[in-house]
Amino acid sequence: HYDDAARIADHLLGTVRIPFALSGQELVTTASIGIAGSHIAYDKPEDVLRDADTALHRAKLRGKARYEVFDQDMHLKARQLMQLVTDLRLAIRNREFVVHYQPIISLKTGHVRGFEALIRWMHPERGMVSPVEFIPIAEESGLIVPIGQWVLLEACATMSRVSRELREQSGDSPCLMLSVNLSGKQFSQEDMFDQVKRVLDETGFPAQCLKLELTESVVMENAQTAVALLQRLKTLQVQISIDDFGTGYSSLSYLQRFPVDMLKIDRSFVSRMSHGSENMEIARTIVALAHSLDMKVVAEGVETFEQAQLLRDLGCEYAQGYYYAKPMDLEALRANGLFGKQFNLDIPLE
Repeated sequence: HYDDAARIADHLLGTVRIPFALSGQELVTTASIGIAGSHIAYDKPEDVLRDADTALHRAKLRGKARYEVFDQDMHLKARQLMQLVTDLRLAIRNREFVVHYQPIISLKTGHVRGFEALIRWMHPERGMVSPVEFIPIAEESGLIVPIGQWVLLEACATMSRVSRELREQSGDSPCLMLSVNLSGKQFSQEDMFDQVKRVLDETGFPAQCLKLELTESVVMENAQTAVALLQRLKTLQVQISIDDFGTGYSSLSYLQRFPVDMLKIDRSFVSRMSHGSENMEIARTIVALAHSLDMKVVAEGVETFEQAQLLRDLGCEYAQGYYYAKPMDLEALRANGLFGKQFNLDIPLE
């Protein structure tokens, strides 16, 4: 009965809270407890443990040192989560993912200098599934590794083909930069270096035109290992960018050691920028820091003419956002003439 389980849980929590002495020091411990009951018809013992673990996870999220009972709401969410993981596995097999590309604009010339590759999932029944919904699940389940490998290969192959076409049309076309995000799980793969090298070899995409984007938290999680791997990746001549800069915690001594080419100002700062605002000063500091370390800066989430002008005044080199163009597939990029396009930076766009 739930009342009995709750009473036992309370007793256990109270017992483990009792201070005890260890090597002359007084210690206090706490516990979190997850409870699964028999109101759900279970077929296997491991299913009971799984649901108790789900309740335990909820107890930890709600502040720890407490108990939670697995309920119908959790049951529904657990089933939806399991279904989403199953659908993700099928999506990999059935090639349901597509890559969209968001243009990156030079704030000095107005030219489109490159594109960021962003994954989209075309679910056969649900239609377009937001990355916000499926990327965290892919991360947690480990499926982000094959998905990330596919994005890198697909984006490099596509942009290699586009660059070749542009050269044939205009004779000489500048290097189109391609930014591809690497997840924490991808970055920690032992064969990360070999994966990148293999993609470059297979697609013929110029290494110096590829920018690998890592979040600040991923590189700082194991900074010493990150330094070594980044230095190794740099031997391929690829560029390295730190994404979401300013939202995590960076040791400046490590930032100096990272062979990084670019810092990316997070959209949370850009969206609230105005003259004299705190976010404006944060952006100014990031630009100054990047330049002092011989790095360039790209701002993401630019949505207004004012934001673009403020960033330009700060000396930020590049910008991307809905003000210029939303992420779109290859055909839409062509239809909108975004390859080789030059924006007029001095007047607001219509």
